[in-house]
Amino acid sequence: MTITRRSLAGVAGIAAFAAALTACSSGPVDEASGDEGVTIADEQSVGAMDDFEAGTTFQATEPVEFSLMYRDHPAYPVQHDWSVFQHLDEDHNVTFSRTDIPMSDFEQKKSLLIGSGEATDIISVSYSGTETKFVSGGAVLPVSDYFDYMPNFTEKVEEWGLEEELDNRRQADGKIYLLPGLRETPNVEYSVAIREDLWENAGITEDPETWDEFAEQLEKVKEANPELAYAMSDRWTDATPLGSLLNVMAPNYGTAAGWQYSNTWYDEDAGEYVFTGTTDEYRNLISDVTGLVEDGLLDPEITQSDDQATQKFISGQSAAISSNTQTLTEYRTKFADAGQPDVPIRLISIPGGPAGSNLPSGRFTSGLMIGSDAAEKPYFKALLQYIDWQYFSDEGIEFAQWGVEGETFTKDADGTRILMDDIGWSAVNAGAPKKLNADYGYSNGVFLPANGSSKELLLSLMTEEIAAWTEEQLDSKEQLPVAPAPLLDEIELEQTSLLQTQLTDAVHAATAAFITGQRSIDADWDAYVGEIEGLGSAQLIDTINTALERAKTEK
Repeated sequence: MTITRRSLAGVAGIAAFAAALTACSSGPVDEASGDEGVTIADEQSVGAMDDFEAGTTFQATEPVEFSLMYRDHPAYPVQHDWSVFQHLDEDHNVTFSRTDIPMSDFEQKKSLLIGSGEATDIISVSYSGTETKFVSGGAVLPVSDYFDYMPNFTEKVEEWGLEEELDNRRQADGKIYLLPGLRETPNVEYSVAIREDLWENAGITEDPETWDEFAEQLEKVKEANPELAYAMSDRWTDATPLGSLLNVMAPNYGTAAGWQYSNTWYDEDAGEYVFTGTTDEYRNLISDVTGLVEDGLLDPEITQSDDQATQKFISGQSAAISSNTQTLTEYRTKFADAGQPDVPIRLISIPGGPAGSNLPSGRFTSGLMIGSDAAEKPYFKALLQYIDWQYFSDEGIEFAQWGVEGETFTKDADGTRILMDDIGWSAVNAGAPKKLNADYGYSNGVFLPANGSSKELLLSLMTEEIAAWTEEQLDSKEQLPVAPAPLLDEIELEQTSLLQTQLTDAVHAATAAFITGQRSIDADWDAYVGEIEGLGSAQLIDTINTALERAKTEK
């Protein structure tokens, strides 16, 4: 299979990742930036372990308190007496001075705090690209200067072959300012959930091989079940129209769309970026989805709320809906509450498309930033050791995901972890009175970035059904390669920032209009392309490609 185009994961640098892992008086040299790493003085080593290395359990040599910008998730509101906090205190000598921010306001308030000089030591749940605007002001730490103090992180990057992807996170100065969550395998959890009974009424027992075949199945399901209003009515559409569905489909059309839409897409054959929203691949994707609406198979209400879409699925008005490995439990519970406990639903294997059967590029997840002032704190070295243990060691990740053996889980003779009977998480022990995240604080995105971890740990807290589905996707599909990232300087970042926003908004608006029939792809596509060009798409692509060529020359 040949994939000729891939999306730009970020606008941070491209260079060879290398950092000496042995500290010396002048600090190790980061060959990517050409700068020497920074040696931490004794005055900033309070509480740090002298013998900390990969695999070492972190325990501060004296109590330390780190400031933490905490994203408070509504599904598991923070509790001061959570087990996770108690054990970090009692077993690792770590406590936190928290700034708790509701999830709905987190990005905005995080930016305000950092911009006003009130960054905490640990800035949790941060996504790629969000660090860029803080670099020039010096508000966040160039953490790549300190990689030699993070042996678990550097070991995982090397063992899992993530060097190239890490290079893409470098800024114009060659440094990395955001520590990403790391995954051994690609992230795969979203697809389409179907009512298997209605599929069987149509004589369909196999998953569709392609999205074209999925459309054919929807047509058969609608014909065999005339009570349906639509074969599919979708959720996760109110913020980005059909955000999940388009995102799942896009890699197999050779483009990016929906939640992961990016204005820049790398054309491997040409060795340069093109504007995603006006490519033939993007048009083909939108044309196929538009056809579902035109044929009466997909509900045209593509800006409805999740509750509206879910209710249509539960009430029998639709037979398919976007889902992930966790929301299957939500649907099954709602069917049971509606007096239909035996309705069979499942995730279909992600269909292929014109570009093959692929998973998106990238094995990084949300991560964290460190406030630059932390480097002057007495406990700075201990802070780096704690972060390295918590987020990147096997032990720390297991603790963040599962909790404490004997309290939240046990292990059988072959080492398989088993949640306590009275504790549930997602579909595991779904009816249990306590929840691993809400009642204990584990499986919490603040300490476990988007379940970033080893494949074994990733699969360990899944039901057999979900683990089998996940392994099927990983085994049967090819992950797209990571695209090269240009090194945009500060002026270029400012120039492209406004362009990125207005172009993305325009593409999303036009996409929704095409899909719902307000605009005709056949009649209006050329006019749409002209509108996008008028908003500066050529200027954006020229700037990106100029920076890319400069990065290649400087490499």
